[in-house]
Amino acid sequence: MSWLLLLEIILAYLIGSIPSAVWVGKLFYRIDVRKYGSGNAGATNVIRILGYKAGIPVLLFDIFKGWFAVQLAILFPHALLSAEWITYLRIVLAVAAVTGHIFPIYAGFKGGKGVAVLAGVGIALYPLALVIALGIFIISLILSRYVSLSSIIAAVVFPFIVVFLLRETNMGMIILAILVGIFVPISHKKNIHRLLKGQENKFLFKRKKSNDQTLVK
Repeated sequence: MSWLLLLEIILAYLIGSIPSAVWVGKLFYRIDVRKYGSGNAGATNVIRILGYKAGIPVLLFDIFKGWFAVQLAILFPHALLSAEWITYLRIVLAVAAVTGHIFPIYAGFKGGKGVAVLAGVGIALYPLALVIALGIFIISLILSRYVSLSSIIAAVVFPFIVVFLLRETNMGMIILAILVGIFVPISHKKNIHRLLKGQENKFLFKRKKSNDQTLVK
C-alpha cells in the first residue's frame, strides 16, 4: 500500500509540473513567456503577452491538472483507507500538484505561482467555497484591475469562508485552507512591492493589438 501512495504523490507532482504556459509559448509562438512581462509561467502572463487565444487554454489546463491530481485518490484502489484518510490523501496530492506547478521538473523548476492549480484543487475539495472566493476575485478585479491583488484578497478570505461560513470540521481541510491564505500572498510578494510603489501592471480586459505582441521585458 505504501508504494501505491508514493506513486500517487509522484504522479500528482508530475501532473502539476506540466508547464502549459511554457510549452504553449515555445511550441506556438517560439518564445519563453518567463522572459517577458511579469516573468511568471502562468495564464495571466500568457494573456498579457500572447493574448486570450493562448492564455485561456493555459488557464483551463492548469485548473484541470489541479483537479485531476486530487482525483488520483479516487482512481487508485484504497480499500483499506477510511474516508477520512482518503481526504488527507487528497490534500497531500493537492500539495504535490501545486508544488509541481511552482517547481516543474520539465521546465527547469521555474514555474508559475500556482493560483490556477489551486482553483482546480478548490473545485475538487472546496467547490462551494471556491465559488464564493471566485466571486470575490471577480469583484476585486473589476474594481481594481489588478489580478495579483484580487488573487491575494480571494486567498486571504478563503480560510474564513471555509471555517466560519461553511463550518468545515475536517482539520486537514481547515489547515489546507489556512495555508492557501498564507501561501498566495507570500508567492505574490514581488507583486505586493510593485503594488505599493504603483508599478504593478493592470489587467486589460480587452487586449490591445500590437505588432510585437507586447513582448516587453
